[in-house]
Amino acid sequence: MLKGKNILVGLTGGIAAYKTATIIRLLVKEGAEVKVVMSAHAKEFITPLTLSTLSKNPVLTEFYNPENGDWNSHVDLGLWADLFVIAPATANSIAKMAAGIADNLLLTAYLSAKCPIMVAPSMDADMLNHPATRINIETIKAFGNIIMEPASGELASGLTGKGRMAEPEVIVKEIVKLLSKKKINKPLMGKRLLINAGPTREPLDPVRFISNYSSGRMGIALADEAAAYGADVELVLGPVNIVPENSSVRVIRVTTAESMASECITRFSKCDIAILSAAVADYTAVKVEKEKMKKGADSITLSLKPTVDIAASLGKIKKASQLLAGFALETNNEIKNATAKLKRKNLDLIVLNSLKEPGAGFEHSTNKITIIDKYNNIDKFELKSKEEAARDILDKIVSMIK
Repeated sequence: MLKGKNILVGLTGGIAAYKTATIIRLLVKEGAEVKVVMSAHAKEFITPLTLSTLSKNPVLTEFYNPENGDWNSHVDLGLWADLFVIAPATANSIAKMAAGIADNLLLTAYLSAKCPIMVAPSMDADMLNHPATRINIETIKAFGNIIMEPASGELASGLTGKGRMAEPEVIVKEIVKLLSKKKINKPLMGKRLLINAGPTREPLDPVRFISNYSSGRMGIALADEAAAYGADVELVLGPVNIVPENSSVRVIRVTTAESMASECITRFSKCDIAILSAAVADYTAVKVEKEKMKKGADSITLSLKPTVDIAASLGKIKKASQLLAGFALETNNEIKNATAKLKRKNLDLIVLNSLKEPGAGFEHSTNKITIIDKYNNIDKFELKSKEEAARDILDKIVSMIK
């Protein structure tokens, strides 16, 4: 039932860790590929050797191998897994998950995982019933985590009550049910996708430049999610400090508007879809000083000239088989201005951001977007993470190329 499925099993430091050995054995029996990550406290209840033998894979407990320095990438674990099962999940670890604390390999894998996450709490009844624990469980449930309700019975403390980790057979049954329903959806498989992202820097002299506040997060989220949708992704990326998590995304680094335009125009003819999310400078210096400009008593005047309009340039050469998406950042008359830009630049759709919306725009991890297409359809979305907003944009694109 689970052949071809990758399941990451995480153990935290609870007495129910002995049950996890049975979970792993049953998953392997069902045909799953299983990898195990343990907290330091979990090793006090069951040995990595036992779980390695059952899973047929090395067990990961630290960020790196102290013997040879090999890095155990939590990002790669999160990308590899079709499901992450944390069993047992103690009150302490659940609290850290709810708060976003990442002080061990298991928790960093949890925070970076893109797959569904199943959590099997295990603790004494009083701990489970404590308001803090109930709030923490509801919090991670709100994140979309699947909670395997603890069973009632005799507890390690000698008391009787609710808090026993769900039995291995029950957990595996739910895993089979979940993954048999979950189909691998790659709606952009076989499509070549070009994205630009981040700001540009237009030099004034060797130490100064004109730029903006763009972090590149939205474009990078689009690149990661497009790769997850099966696309072959090229990302033309301005000067930012973050990069895509998906290693299949090919990143082309640029600095100026001219270099970004050159890369995009050169690559556009070979792509099926282009998404222009970069905050490209509208103007650049007429003359770049060779030496640093000295501060004087008088004000100075900068002479600027327009940069290449990448969206308009691609819109002029766009073929009927290609889809071109742009972005608009507006502060007034948002819909009207974005629609005019859509038509003027021959775009198929435009993603509107408003700086008036709290949590949207530059330097936020969230965004609130409106998508306008060439058929005058307007789709408004609530404030979401930029990863979720990226999926909304890609889903719209998929609907337009079917």
